[in-house]
Amino acid sequence: MDRRRFLAGSGALAAVGVAGPFAGVARAGLNGETRPGGGYGPLKPVADERDGAIRLHLPDGFRYASFSVAGDKFGDGSAVPSRHDGMAAFRGPGNTAILVRNHEVNGPVGAFGDPARAYDPAAGGGTSTLRVTRYGKVISAAPSLTGTQMNCSGGPMPWGAWVTCEETVNGPDVGNDFTGQDNGKLTQKHGYIFEVPIDGRASGPIRSAGRFAHESAAFDAFTGAVYLTEDNFAFASGFYRYLPPKNPLRAGRILDGGRLQMLAVRGAPGKDLSLGQPRGATYQTTWVDIDDPDPTFIGTPVNDLAVQAVGNQGRARGAAIFSRLEGAINHHGTIYFTSTQGGATASGDTPPSGFGKGRGQVWAYETWSGRLRLVYESPGSVTLDLPDNVTASPRGTLVLCEDGSGDNYLRGLTSRGEIFDFSRLAPVAGDSDAEFAGSTFGPGGHTLYVNVQSSAGMSFAIWGPWQRGGF
Repeated sequence: MDRRRFLAGSGALAAVGVAGPFAGVARAGLNGETRPGGGYGPLKPVADERDGAIRLHLPDGFRYASFSVAGDKFGDGSAVPSRHDGMAAFRGPGNTAILVRNHEVNGPVGAFGDPARAYDPAAGGGTSTLRVTRYGKVISAAPSLTGTQMNCSGGPMPWGAWVTCEETVNGPDVGNDFTGQDNGKLTQKHGYIFEVPIDGRASGPIRSAGRFAHESAAFDAFTGAVYLTEDNFAFASGFYRYLPPKNPLRAGRILDGGRLQMLAVRGAPGKDLSLGQPRGATYQTTWVDIDDPDPTFIGTPVNDLAVQAVGNQGRARGAAIFSRLEGAINHHGTIYFTSTQGGATASGDTPPSGFGKGRGQVWAYETWSGRLRLVYESPGSVTLDLPDNVTASPRGTLVLCEDGSGDNYLRGLTSRGEIFDFSRLAPVAGDSDAEFAGSTFGPGGHTLYVNVQSSAGMSFAIWGPWQRGGF
């Protein structure tokens, strides 16, 4: 849909009291109820077509196959690393998909693949690029970015690239992080975004886009801005945009040397949006500049101070406060993003650890109007528990990957305000923190690809009667 038609449609909806494709969701979430419908029916255990193991619970008629398991071999003979995370699917030859997939590996554990091509030979995270069929058969697989750390999520770019994000500020100039592993062994600063072309290997970091605990990236073609989320687990997080010196659609890639900004609520400096929101929560916004997006630290400060350095610049100028911003997706000019622990603590729920005491929010930022609105706030962990990665289905329903402490689900959030369960992850032996991540629909919508982030990580291809429900 082109910009003019989309804006005209938005104006017509606003005239009758509906503001955009997820207005119904906003009403449903703000009232705290779950609307019936939208789903595919009860979930039941389904055998993995690769080896017959029960790994997913799915509705009747859906099938799946796992592939590219941690420890498998790439085409160059090196091992597939663990902790599969954010991912995007691009159209490949024939009926195949090209997947670019993150590996959220922390610590100076050594680069996978060829260390000579690594950004930092001591760091074990990065991305892999696979060509797969609609049924999860791997045709080719190779490392595409190595030597980075904590590659959490990112975002697809329309010129055929994946932006991967480091969720850390580790480096030899910073004290050890929460894991206690020795940052002195690292050879490079971390905390950046990297662009990974689908037909080649990644280049260096885009330093002007900030050094902070990056999570996701979403591109707006009309402004050329790259919207960025921050997941600063123990501290306040921010919503950013990076304005490259040239629109990436014209440049063919994201250029360094641009301007980093942080979102603020107009007329309410320092607005705390991590808290439970009132009915009809909508805010007009502005942006504040970050003067030093790429700090180099002197004296090896503790990690807790370093990880707040960029965000504190924005908050000093009135930027809004969020709780753990994670997944982000651009759907028809609106950036939908999740606040994993945003909202009020529901009756009967225990507040999660870290910054933010709710069970999750979904926000929408309209790139054309600058308006920010709450799409959904979880009324309790049974309904939605800590939403993380997000994507949109071909029909516009949001797919939410949970990161809760109990059973983790893939849930759908429709434009009519319906939230429903689509898949439950069977417990992973020896890894109680295993979670869904990286959901992405392949070309044509036949297959939903998704990862399990775990020490025994793997990817899934899921297919079935999508037309029966909300996706």
